[in-house]
Amino acid sequence: MQGEFVGLLLLLALALVIAGGFLLLHRLLSPRREFAEKLLPFECGELQIVSPHQRFSVKFYLVAMLFVLFDLEAVFFYPWGALFRELGGYGLAVMAVFTVPLVVGLVYEWRKGALEW
Repeated sequence: MQGEFVGLLLLLALALVIAGGFLLLHRLLSPRREFAEKLLPFECGELQIVSPHQRFSVKFYLVAMLFVLFDLEAVFFYPWGALFRELGGYGLAVMAVFTVPLVVGLVYEWRKGALEW
């Protein structure tokens, strides 16, 4: 049984040796010049206007999470749309059960003002 994994262990060891070798070469051969401009945070080639430690509004994160949630749920509509005729009434009922909580959640968030900036 152990003989079956010898090739895998050799491949893993070779990968670790190569990765470690490249890290060591980089450490030994790379230039180490530090100056004030190099140590500044880089923001698209521009000097910073505001502090990078500023706090974002909670609404920013809420809208981002809602976008991801509804975007992922919308992905399920594509296969359903492609197989709509083959699934028939059963597919329509299943998607209705899937869609109702989605729509209720969207209406709730809309009325609470979570989508307003």
